[in-house]
Amino acid sequence: MNRRHCAAAAIILVCTLTVLTAPTQAFAAPAPPSPTASAGAPKKSLEEVRKEIDALYRKAGAATDAYNLADEQAKKQSGEIVELAKAIVEGQAKIADLKSKAGAQAREQYRTGGLPPGAQLMLSDDPQMFMDGINRVWQGQQAAKGVLGDLTRTQADLEMYTKDASTNWTKLEANRIKQAKAKKQINAQIAAAKKLESQLKKEERARLLELEQDAEYRAQTAWLGSGALKEINREASERDKKAVAFATSQIGKPYEWGAEGPGSYDCSGLTSQAWAAAGRPIPRTSQEQWRQLPHIAIKDMRPGDLIIYHGDASHVGMYIGDGAIVHAPRPGRNVTLAGAGSMEILGVVRPDK
Repeated sequence: MNRRHCAAAAIILVCTLTVLTAPTQAFAAPAPPSPTASAGAPKKSLEEVRKEIDALYRKAGAATDAYNLADEQAKKQSGEIVELAKAIVEGQAKIADLKSKAGAQAREQYRTGGLPPGAQLMLSDDPQMFMDGINRVWQGQQAAKGVLGDLTRTQADLEMYTKDASTNWTKLEANRIKQAKAKKQINAQIAAAKKLESQLKKEERARLLELEQDAEYRAQTAWLGSGALKEINREASERDKKAVAFATSQIGKPYEWGAEGPGSYDCSGLTSQAWAAAGRPIPRTSQEQWRQLPHIAIKDMRPGDLIIYHGDASHVGMYIGDGAIVHAPRPGRNVTLAGAGSMEILGVVRPDK
């Protein structure tokens, strides 16, 4: 029994010395287990918890992009429906007016025995009155044709406006459904991530932040070590400078999904508002920014360009020079500076081109 106690004490002492003498950047020692593991299941290391939380927030970011795109499309369709409604009202008023004119012409023809006044003048023995009659008949015919033509065109326009309004309404409802679904996904992912974090002790949460920063540092160091910055020395345009000035002035403001300022932002809310402030409106979402804006090689990158991250283009930051970006990271974090290579780079786009 004594031998067992001595052996156990020796093991504990060796483990303690290993932890105390390890370099501060090394994480070979087992991290405190996550309290999220169920009874009987293998306990998760803090690094595994960090990766799980990161994955949840990335999924929330992708869902946020889907929500923002659906929201943008819904706003556009709502605006189109309003304009179509105005056109329909104007068309209906015009049809009523044209029908009134056509009715007046028909009543006049009835009163004159089927002949308009101009036609009656044509029967006169007076040559001048005869010529006036011919002219009036021609004018009357043209006016009648004009009224009927306008009526036909207006009715066709009205049918088209009604059809377009119906189509836009269908799209609007579809986008509202997409919004609701994306919102549900966002809330679920964020709630799951927050639940994981809330179950950690205070010292574990501090350690989690260290692990997060260390992962970013390792990725940035590897990116810089690849020589990615060797050829980057491009001069920013005036609009680039304005966009960078706006974005960096938001540092410290909280991340909030779907937010476009002024008190909080999500990632693409920050970049789209920065470029709007610079006088260059760009798409609202990171995925649309990647799809619609001109692509630039990393070696040609300059301050003001947008770096799109992850394979699904679910995150974006603004390059500000010297290998750094300003971005809105995720819920629970504020707008901040970070290494441009601290996340998986999909590519670079340039709004000012």
